[in-house]
Amino acid sequence: MRPAAQILAALAAGLTFGLGLAMSGMLDPARVRGFLDVAGAWDPSLAFVLAGAVGVSALGYAVARRLRAPAFDHAFAIPTGQRIDRPLVLGAALFGVGWGLAGLCPGPAVAALSTGLLPVLIFVAAMLAGMVLHRRMTRPSGLGPAAPVAPPLSGR
Repeated sequence: MRPAAQILAALAAGLTFGLGLAMSGMLDPARVRGFLDVAGAWDPSLAFVLAGAVGVSALGYAVARRLRAPAFDHAFAIPTGQRIDRPLVLGAALFGVGWGLAGLCPGPAVAALSTGLLPVLIFVAAMLAGMVLHRRMTRPSGLGPAAPVAPPLSGR
């Protein structure tokens, strides 16, 4: 719709997200592992980060339901999948194991690139390699249908 406005809005959202991750301590793998270590020296501080994120997300969905379309696109891109299948469960388990071992997940890892730390660079390189491998294994041609998205939220 408005490519420059879309890019600037995405940049602003990404910078805000990255700043929030940095301020909350989500870029510190040791802190994240401490949060995940519920049987040991558990650090509950990131539970507040999670609660804040859920609150902001809920508010965003509530506002979006009242709008016909987003400011810089024709429709909202809301995932519609509701099926819990083997790929979803295996992917979630793999994500959780990786998060627990590395103390990073994709969003914070990209934001943590700003630190220039070698372990973060290795994690992001491995993550990107995994994405490429997954794409080639699931869609050999690299082409295929995009993930379905919901129709605009208006009228609900």
